[in-house]
Amino acid sequence: MANPVSAAIHQCRLFFIALQFFTRLPIPRWVGFEPAWLQHASRYFPLVGVVVAAISGVVYLLASWLLPSAVAVLLAVAAGIYLTGAFHEDGFADMCDGFGGGLTRERVLEIMKDSRIGAYGAIGILCLLAIKCAALASLPPATVVATLLIAHPLSRLAAVSLIWAMDYARDEGKAKPMAQEMTTGEFIIAAVCGLLPAIACGLLGIFYWATLVFAIVAAAAAAFWLGRKCQRRLQGYTGDCLGAVQQVAEVAIYLAILSSFHCASTEQACA
Repeated sequence: MANPVSAAIHQCRLFFIALQFFTRLPIPRWVGFEPAWLQHASRYFPLVGVVVAAISGVVYLLASWLLPSAVAVLLAVAAGIYLTGAFHEDGFADMCDGFGGGLTRERVLEIMKDSRIGAYGAIGILCLLAIKCAALASLPPATVVATLLIAHPLSRLAAVSLIWAMDYARDEGKAKPMAQEMTTGEFIIAAVCGLLPAIACGLLGIFYWATLVFAIVAAAAAAFWLGRKCQRRLQGYTGDCLGAVQQVAEVAIYLAILSSFHCASTEQACA
């Protein structure tokens, strides 16, 4: 039987490896690195989302003391992009270019590997960021931080679901080290990390449970829709696909929460 302390330290190492892989944040030197650890670090991808959301939320809170909510939202989104090195936004833009301009599997993969951004990618990322900022700015200011804490881990869980359910489409690539087969146990860990913030918001009464369920369904629908596209066009996923799923699921969650508030306010106005 493994030593519980050693097992806990190993799980901490896996989390820090995931944090290093998916963000610009430094990690403690004692963590070290072994290639095998990276293969199992994706279970903590949603927990990395909690860290990104927390820092973005702090930026929003500090900025909202001095600036309008819309500007604070822009700064919070910019902070999240800086923390992740635009890792996921770049994947979304590449997928837009590949799926928009490629007719065959080989051509799609070739376009997605190109570091240059095309018309599909530029238009797609501009629209995505505009919708993201507009949706957050339209929410009640008191709920923005909670919304970030729900959307970032939950959208990363949506991306992890592709690793669990599908095969990697390339022989090599930036996500290849994490693209080994994910066990159901590892996915359950990821699911717990991704769902806990939403459950906490429900227990604290920040959001109605119906709103949270709607947000979870929206994220799942985004993952299912893009996952089917990836399977049909590529017979698997790539790192760019994971980034695209994370971004689309994040926006879907924002829109789901915003629509719940909008419907509630409309019903109150009609009453």
